[in-house]
This record gives sequence, structure tokens and C-alpha cells, in this order.
Amino acid sequence: MPESTTINIPIEDLVISQQMTLALVGNPNTGKSTVFNRLTGLRQKTANYPGVTVEKRVGKFTLDSLSFDLIDLPGIYSLSPNSADERIAVDVLLGRVVGTPQPDIILAVVDATRLYQGLYLLQQLVELGRPIVVVLTMTDAAINKNIRIDTNALKNELGGIPVSEIVATTGRGMAHLRSIINEVVGEERNTSDTSFWPELRHSAKTLEKKIGNSSLTLTEIERAIIDGDPAAVSKLREALGANADAQIQKHRNTLCGNDPPIAVETRARYNWINKTLPQLETRAFTPIRWATKLVNWLNRPIPATALFFGLMAIIFQAVFAWATPFMDIIDAATSGLGVWIQSTLPSGIVSSFLADGVIAGVGSVIIFLPQILILFLFIIVLEDTGYLARTAFLMDRAMRAVGLSGQSVIPLISGFACAIPGIMATRVIPDRRDRIATIIAAPFMTCSARLPVYALLIAAFIPNSSIGFANLQGLVLFGLYMLGILGGVGTALLLKRSALRGPNPSFILALPEFHLPSLRTVLFKLLDRARIFLRRAGTVIFTVAILIWAMAYFPRSDSIETERLSAQEQASAILADDVLAAEISSINNEAAAAQLAQSWLGRAGQWVEPVFEPLGWDWRVSAAVIAGFPAREVVVAVLGTIYAVGSEANESSLTDRLKSATWPDGQTVFTLPMVLGLLVFYAWCLQCAATLAVIKRETNTWRWPIFAWSYMTAAGYLGALLIFQLGST
Repeated sequence: MPESTTINIPIEDLVISQQMTLALVGNPNTGKSTVFNRLTGLRQKTANYPGVTVEKRVGKFTLDSLSFDLIDLPGIYSLSPNSADERIAVDVLLGRVVGTPQPDIILAVVDATRLYQGLYLLQQLVELGRPIVVVLTMTDAAINKNIRIDTNALKNELGGIPVSEIVATTGRGMAHLRSIINEVVGEERNTSDTSFWPELRHSAKTLEKKIGNSSLTLTEIERAIIDGDPAAVSKLREALGANADAQIQKHRNTLCGNDPPIAVETRARYNWINKTLPQLETRAFTPIRWATKLVNWLNRPIPATALFFGLMAIIFQAVFAWATPFMDIIDAATSGLGVWIQSTLPSGIVSSFLADGVIAGVGSVIIFLPQILILFLFIIVLEDTGYLARTAFLMDRAMRAVGLSGQSVIPLISGFACAIPGIMATRVIPDRRDRIATIIAAPFMTCSARLPVYALLIAAFIPNSSIGFANLQGLVLFGLYMLGILGGVGTALLLKRSALRGPNPSFILALPEFHLPSLRTVLFKLLDRARIFLRRAGTVIFTVAILIWAMAYFPRSDSIETERLSAQEQASAILADDVLAAEISSINNEAAAAQLAQSWLGRAGQWVEPVFEPLGWDWRVSAAVIAGFPAREVVVAVLGTIYAVGSEANESSLTDRLKSATWPDGQTVFTLPMVLGLLVFYAWCLQCAATLAVIKRETNTWRWPIFAWSYMTAAGYLGALLIFQLGST
């Protein structure tokens, strides 16, 4: 037993009649999220902690008459943080996060198959002196491995802290956990001032006596001595004045001598673990099962690499093929609703706003939701099975060649569906330089929003011929994907050797065991990701779509409208039936193109035409590109309107109009060098307002999104300029 002194905490200090805050804390991959979902169900929300980009998950649940806020903190291995996520977790536990109260009760989640690892953090959590419940997860896996844990012995060694054994994936033991939480709240308890490293606690108490009255806790003073915790050191300086640093260093030298403080703490805590663990855990011989043999074989380099590329192929097939029927349904629904609005309401500003602005804007967002959900489904399943961590290790060596680590692989792969989830996935990267480099590289990956532009231009201007066994159009599409990868990897390498220069961070991660994911947890996480995407990306694109509609609709020309009505009257006088309908459609399309040419968007295209003329673009292409900067998926629709095709046109009619487009002197606009340059521009240019908004949110500054937009726009412009000028000579 560690040395301890017992203090009485009155029940009124623990019980809050209205609301209490609980925090789920534990190592990564211990089942925290599954416990969180079991306790809260759908009564949960996701946001960011104020001032940082770390995700905050909070849910609600009730026991008897008490209501609880449950916070799912990021996974940590100790109270010595190495990343922004870990820093937030530690700060919440210490009550230093604005808007988040210090937890009234800590639920310490420990993997029963890895008690040796979990006891390190558990010591530090107990030393906080807060009410705590130990939640042993994966107890079924421990039984299968012939691991037996004496929970009574564990409770005694931790100073009487209650221990609950559960299987979070099935819900077994959750009723017992709820009853223990109820007991912790409803009974007067003694909280032990326990220390598993008495020498450190003695030093902290010595400094505490010198400070006098202060908000500093003993744990904060200890972290100041061991980690140089900035917040604690700052408070010590306020209390002790100029002598604070010398006092801290004095106690650090007494405890650690010339050794690194973290290393000394690690030895001290693992000495206690090595001495205590045999009393807590027994392990019997377990025959090697066929599943274990398979896992061991899959962990070898060659099978692991083959499995990785096989899974990536399946994910790409799912994202780009399986999502198509759902996307078609959404597209048909939004298009049908737009047509219904236009046929029901009189032609004019109201019908155009609802059909072309609101409905088209919402549709342009939610049409990509199936791809996002399928991608996240795979990522969540891979994460919950323990495979994602293995992928990071597998690709670590290759990624280090460009200055990144294996943790950048999944965010970059995610970018092939959409840059937004790819950028959000960088939260797992602890090193800030690596994280920012990956964020800037992710938009280069060929996202699904680029595919309509690629499909239109490649089908129209690249010959449908074969080179050997390969199709030329397919080779061009593959080349564009590779061009995006080259741009992203090259950018990351450039940043890591310039603005983000620094030592390569150590990449240490405990590989979790392979296990079946919880269907309940997967569905909750998937629903949460859908809400995040629609809220963060959807609102931005929706707003931009309305803005683009306004720029394309206003100002209206009365003379063009008068000419349109006059032409319709003349056509009605001499034509009938299908011929009349085709002529009226043509008249309306021509009028729409004329209105667009004199609109604010058309005028902007004509104004910037000299800037893009060296790339071979006329004002119509320039206007479409400008419209595509907020969301590149609107480019094809804008080109259709600009070239007088209209909403009823099919792809071939737009293709024919593009092929026949000419400059005022009769020269063709869409030449092969111009088209290839335009493809390169779209491969490298950052045309997505939602991506910029997410970069700002994830970096907590406008500096990086402005840099990304400027850098990628310049790269796309120079690439298009080089190809057009060289190809036109």
C-alpha cells in the first residue's frame, strides 16, 4: 500500500442536486468511447474546446434524481501531455479549461488485458484526490487469455477506490457500474491523500507550505517539478516571486539529480507496478489459437502491406462506386424538388432563389454525404478493430521520407473522398508541425468534387483510344490522381524543410489487440460524424451557394427580358408542338446566358479575363472558375448556364458547346493545351470554402488557410500557364 493520509470530504461537497460532471479518462484504445455511448446513448454532442481545435464530446445520463454531464476526454498515457489532445485532457482534470468544470467524479477506464500499462496513469489519477471509479473493460478478452484480476486487491492497493468490471461491447456489467457511480455520489466517502511516489509528494508539500494560500493543487506543483508545467510554474512564480524557478530546480535536483525527471518518475512508478502487479493479476498458459496465429502472420511486413493495399482498394471501390446509388437518389430528389418549385411558382426571383439558390445549395452539400459516411464507416471500423494503429506503423518509414510520420497516412487517404474529413482526421497527430504539414497536403488529394470537372473535360477533349492495354482517358484520370499525390507530398516535404522545420518527432504507439467492433459504438460515431460534416461544411457551402446565386442573378436586364418575350411570341406564331418547345427552350437558354454575361458574376469574369488570358481562358471560363472557388462542384453547372445550355441540357450538348466555343477572332477556346492546363489547375488549386473554414478551425488561425489558398492557387496557375504556353508554341 502506498503511504496516505485520510481526509473527510462532506457529502455536500460531492453531491450536486441539479447537475454533476463526470470525466472518462484512460489510455487510447481502452474502450472509453464504447462506455461513453453505453451511458449516454444519443444524448451527446460534439464541439471544440474554446480557443483550441481539440474535439469535446459531452453526453448526458441520469441516475435516480441526479443528472450527469459525462465528458469523454482524449486518451492519455500519463499526466505529462505530448499533444494538444492530451494537454486538454490534463487541463480538464485539473479544472483549468474555461467553460468546463473540474470533474466531480473520474471514471478511470483500464484495459483488463493491459493492467500493467493502465496502472501508470491510474496512480496519477488517484493522486489527484478526486472521487474516482475504476472501470475495467475488455474483461471477456482477459478471461479468454486466462488473465485473472483480483478486483478486491486492486481496490485495497488504490486506497479503497471502487472497481467495476464490464464488457462495454455487450453492455455486461453496466448496471453494476451505474450502481457504483450512484454510491460514490450518494454516500459520504473518505478521499485519501495518496501518493505512490512519496518523495515527490513530500517535495510538493514543502513548496505548498511556502506558498501559503493558493489555488495550486499538490498535483499541479508536482507537474511543475517534473514537467515544468507552464500554468503551474506561472502560478508558483506569482506566489514565490523571483525565487520560484530556483525553488523548483532545487526540488527537481533533489529528486532526480542529473537524470531527466520524466525518466525518474517512470522508474519510480513502474517499480511500484512491478512490486504490486503479482498481487493483482495472475496469468495462466493459454494455447495459441488459430486467430492469434492469423494476427501474428498479418503483422509481418509482406502480408501487412498486401492487406493494406487490399483494404485501400476496397475503400476506394466503396467510396466511388457503392455511394453512387445513394448519391443518385439525393441528386434526383433535390433536382425534382427544384423542378417542382419552378413549375409551381411563377418565374422570377422567388422561384430562382428557392430552386437555384436554396435547394441547389443544400443539394450540393448533402449529395456527398454518402461518400463521407462510407469513408468514415471504414475508418471507424478499422480504428475500433485496432487495425488503424498498425497502418500508421506500417507506413511510417515511407512517410518519413517526406518529413511526415505514419500517422499522416489515414488523413491523406481520407482526402480522396473529401479534404474535410481528411483534415479533421489529423487530430490524432501529436506533433503540431506534422499536423499542419498534413493539413496543407490533404487538399491536394483528388476529392470527389473534382471528378465531375475531370469527367466532363476528359470525355470532351481526350481521345477515347487505347495505348497498349490501357485506355488513354483512364490514363489521364490516373495521372491527375498521381499529380494530386505529387503536389501534396511535395508540399509536405517543402514545408518540413522550411517553415515547419524541426526534429523528426518520435512515433510511439501501443498497438491494441485486434477485436470485433461494437455495432452500437460504430453507429453512434457515424451519426456524430454526419452531424459534424453537415454542420461545419454544409452551412458554409450553403451560404456560398446563395452568394453565388445572387452574383449570377443580379442585376437583371429589362431589355434582355423584353427581347426574350418578343422572341417567344414570334416563335409561337410560326411554330408548334415539339419544334416550338425546343425553340422556346433555346430562347430561354440564350437569354439566361445573356443575363449571366451582364450579371455581377459575368462582369467579374470579364474583369479578370486579362489575368487568365495567358492560360487560354476567355471570360466565360474565368467566370466559371471564379464561381468554383467557394465550391468546385458548381463549376459544371455554371459552365452549362454560361454556354446557354440550361438545366435541361445533357452532357453531350454541353460538350458540343465547349468544343464550338471561340474567341471573338474565331479561334477555338478549348484547345488541348488549354484543357490540359485547366485540368492541372483543378488538380492543384484549392477551390473549397468549406475546406478553408475547416483549416482555420483546426489550426485556430487564418494564417494557414490563407497560405494554403494562395500557395495552391499559385501552383495551379503556374502549372496551367506552363502547359498552355509550351503546348501552344
